[in-house]
This record gives sequence, structure tokens and C-alpha cells, in this order.
Amino acid sequence: MSKLKLVSTGFDGLFIIEPQRFGDERGYFSETYNYRDLKQLGIDIRFVQDNQSKSAYGVMRGLHFQNAPHAQTKLVRVLSGKILDVVVDLRNTSATFKKPYVVELSAESGRQILVPKGFAHGFIVLSESAELLYKTDEFHHPELEGGIIYNDPALQIDWQIPHEQLIISPRDQKHPLLADAKYNF
Repeated sequence: MSKLKLVSTGFDGLFIIEPQRFGDERGYFSETYNYRDLKQLGIDIRFVQDNQSKSAYGVMRGLHFQNAPHAQTKLVRVLSGKILDVVVDLRNTSATFKKPYVVELSAESGRQILVPKGFAHGFIVLSESAELLYKTDEFHHPELEGGIIYNDPALQIDWQIPHEQLIISPRDQKHPLLADAKYNF
């Protein structure tokens, strides 16, 4: 029996993963990743790299993607704090092409998001700080990086924090609109 539960999002290949937690007065134990269990649920992905970041309240990172031939599937979870996680479907043959999906993830809930190849990904920190860990099934290739501006009016994403409180890197402020972004999914 799998200790992981897949929750459909309505986007092909995009899932929320809910690991089972076993708790008592000492705290809890949770198996957050198990290749065999995911494979039994129809997810056969071999991850090759882990990335970890820590950010303060209001930090917005994204919307990032890595183009083919090294597009990445990501498994994202929050180690501490709470974030609003946002993905945008860039797969031009998908029924959800150019549509965003938004979900709150937190260390408290333990929920994760499995983001398949062909999505832009970003998040904003809703708590005082947040620490994220995400697995990728492809190594980082800076020459294949791309992005979409976080406030593209075509996407209508509510980042849940007033604009004047956002902390955004100069790089992320320069991403193009979705209509002008270069991607190959």
C-alpha cells in the first residue's frame, strides 16, 4: 500500500502529492518520496538533482522553466513556512495551454506538487520565511532557461501580497510576457 496519495489538478500530468504522516506526542514521521510507490501510482520519474532555497516574506521567484531537450519535471515541497505555488502550462497541445494553476503549500500540510515538463514554475512566500526543496529529473542547463513575467495581465495571477511588498530579483522583473516568451514544449 502506497504511503503517497495523488490528487488530480485537472491539468494532465500535474499532481498534488500528499504523503502520509505518522504522528504521536514526539512529532511525526513521513516518507516524502518513494520511487517504487510513485511508480505504482503511474509516476515513473527518476530524479537526478535536489535544489533548496530559503526566502523571506514577500519574495517572489519565477516564473521559470527550462526548455527541451533538457526540460525538467519538478517535485516541490516546503520544509518550513508557507508559499503560494504557481505553474503555467506551456505545452501547446495541452487542453490547459497558457492556463495557470495555483496552490498553497506549507511545511504544516506536507503537500507537494509534481510539475511536469512544459510548465513555468514560480512561488511567493506567504509566511515570515520559507524553505523549499525540489527535485528535478534533468540537470540545470543555464543556456536553456526561460521565464515569464510574474504580473502578465493575460495570466491574472493573484499573488496574495500587495505589489509594494513584493521582493523580486532584477532578473525576474525582466522576463517577457507569455505572448513573447520563447519556449519549445
